Amino acid sequence: MLSLKNKTIFITGGSRGIGKEIALRCAEEGANIIIAAKTAEPHPKLVGTIYTAAEEIEKVGGRALPIMLDIRDEEAVQAAVKQAADHFGGIDVLINNASAINLTPTMQTPMKRFDLMMGVNVRGTFACGQACIPYLAKAENPHILTLSPPLNIKAKWFKKHLAYTMSKYGMSMCTLGWAEELKAQGIAVNSLWPKTTIATAAIEFNFPAEILQASRKPRIMADAAYVILTSPSKITTGNFFIDEEVLKLHGINDFTQYALNPSAPLFTDLFLES
Repeated sequence: MLSLKNKTIFITGGSRGIGKEIALRCAEEGANIIIAAKTAEPHPKLVGTIYTAAEEIEKVGGRALPIMLDIRDEEAVQAAVKQAADHFGGIDVLINNASAINLTPTMQTPMKRFDLMMGVNVRGTFACGQACIPYLAKAENPHILTLSPPLNIKAKWFKKHLAYTMSKYGMSMCTLGWAEELKAQGIAVNSLWPKTTIATAAIEFNFPAEILQASRKPRIMADAAYVILTSPSKITTGNFFIDEEVLKLHGINDFTQYALNPSAPLFTDLFLES
């Protein structure tokens, strides 16, 4: 495995949840972390801002640069990426973590929410990739890692939340296309998705309480991401990884440490067969 020490990692939406956990895991190895997210002020219901995340990153051994960013804004994305590259001397990794969720059928999906999901999930992912690619092309072991599901085109994944599914699959299509487009430049492009639901605010506010209890901690995604990002970029590309499968390939078979409630049966995440 390669080292992340002094590598520069641009993470979108990393002020809390899975994004922050990945940031902390990379920071433990001495990485430079850009926390690019909208939350600069405390939220009444959600814990964490870009500044509190930056403090946590530095406490575990990393260097942090918090940047307030709406990834739907093309000019702001370009400016944030340039600021990050200038500050740390380049960019080695882009993690497309930021995502909007609204699990509603067509008639219960306001166009404002549709636009938010398409803007953040699809446009934001594409815009961040477009801005980072010139810097990644100069890096020693460059990676793009997007938190999006395998492209499992079955009607059951569309019928209950069509807009959300389209937006998440749009992120996955970026992985599919970039993996081929950027192969000659040696840039690894992969997706990562959890086998089970993960105990984040998205699960807490969009699913019943029993599903939260049947979830795993975000650390499992962070550990899986670390394995991917320390793999050689020229031979680790075009994959739709599942967190549990990544860790099994690296000798981890006991996952009880990741369970929020070890006595609760685990709940398989969306887009995966049970």
